[in-house]
Amino acid sequence: MPSLTRRRLLRHAGGAAVALPVAGAAGELFATSQSASGAAASASADVTGRLARYMVAARDRELPAQVVLDAKHRILDTLAAMVSGAELPPGLAAIRYVRSQGGTLEASVLTTSLRTTAVNAALANGMFAHADETDDFEPVTKAHPGSAVVPAALAMAEKDRRSGTEFLRAVVLGYDVCCRFLMALGPDHVRGTHRSAEGTSATFGATAAAALLARLDERGTRFALSYGAQQVSGLWSWTRDEDHIEKAFDFAGMGARNGVTAATMVQAGFTGVAEVLDGEHNMILALSSQPHPEEMVKDLGTRFYVSESAIKVFSVGYPIQSALDALLALRREHKLTPENVTRILVRLPEDGARIVDGNAMPDVNLQHLAAVALIDGTVSFEMSHSRERMKDPQVLAVKAKVQLVGDRSLVDPAAPRSGAVEATLTDGRTVSHFTKHPPGTKENPLSAAAVAAKARDLMAPVIGAARADAVISRVDKIEDVRDARDLVRLMRRP
Repeated sequence: MPSLTRRRLLRHAGGAAVALPVAGAAGELFATSQSASGAAASASADVTGRLARYMVAARDRELPAQVVLDAKHRILDTLAAMVSGAELPPGLAAIRYVRSQGGTLEASVLTTSLRTTAVNAALANGMFAHADETDDFEPVTKAHPGSAVVPAALAMAEKDRRSGTEFLRAVVLGYDVCCRFLMALGPDHVRGTHRSAEGTSATFGATAAAALLARLDERGTRFALSYGAQQVSGLWSWTRDEDHIEKAFDFAGMGARNGVTAATMVQAGFTGVAEVLDGEHNMILALSSQPHPEEMVKDLGTRFYVSESAIKVFSVGYPIQSALDALLALRREHKLTPENVTRILVRLPEDGARIVDGNAMPDVNLQHLAAVALIDGTVSFEMSHSRERMKDPQVLAVKAKVQLVGDRSLVDPAAPRSGAVEATLTDGRTVSHFTKHPPGTKENPLSAAAVAAKARDLMAPVIGAARADAVISRVDKIEDVRDARDLVRLMRRP
């Protein structure tokens, strides 16, 4: 007769049980070995189960009309970022890499004729999505949910031929799990320990979206969460990347790949740990000395992070959005020119200022972009990515007038990415403007027409105006999409 341990394993593998008791000495060891912090982290009962059950039900749950609209805007915004990013260095690097990998023809690499595994497609399309710094951003957690969640969901939806509605619901779920994961760890704590909030959250958001589209039951969803948890990673060292290639991987490609890997492994029959968010050595305790496990499930079904992420109006690092908005407002109101301005003082919250202060990448360099904005009266997609413009003598001359200050007084949880600009003029006057919430935030949202216009500007140069308009129309009526491949077909080569 099999031993108790053997019988437990047999039952577990057969699917008759989700969580089984630990007996004997091992159980006693578990009961006596929890540290004080471990006890605090596990004080909230069954976080894994409550989250997994919500995730399973989310596949069929009707969403509020405003949430559906917000999700459509984020999906369109991210698809446009993917299409435009395919032709930038991170996108080209991803295409070369994935092409060399081969693989089962499950999902498409956008803008190409290449089809590969869902895992590889998620990796490439994820890198596309963050290649041009135009993907969305959640101001409180500092997550970039769309660039990982949407590519993961698209790959799974194409592989398994899911409907547009199921794809949208997966995206909404992915945003929720992505941002709540950082809230459970403490977003400031994550960065305070040299880790990337963006990379750390991307895997969990992508895992949630992929698990929904894999149609996993509660048991399988628990396992997918565990496989996602084992892959969570990301260092804040990305700030030293000079080419934006590793940054695109760290923020998006890595997380999208990891999430699809977790879901497809469970689809293939992998079993795993059923309670990765609870008990001894759980993920939240392992990754945070300030754990808040209830944040993983707080307000699920009533608070939707897809409605709280900010859509960028400029294809630049998010801390710069408010500064550009403020500077351009001053330029319009006071007719500022490079000739009549002697000094530009920009004040940003300290954490954001550190990221964009003299960064080697043109689209993440505050001083460079402020100079371009003053000269051009805007910051176009082309100019924000132009390394040649960084060497322009006129730009360098204006850049020398720009001073950036990290201001502790602007560290405000209610407005975490504000910006103030003060310009001193040749006639001695000083003019200033403060942008508390840049355009595209939930407090200052973009209209549907503005989101569509941005998407059209990004996609048309790559796939043509007609197909760009077709993508916009299809996403607007995504409920009518019966097979995700019909949507993907508009963004790939025959």
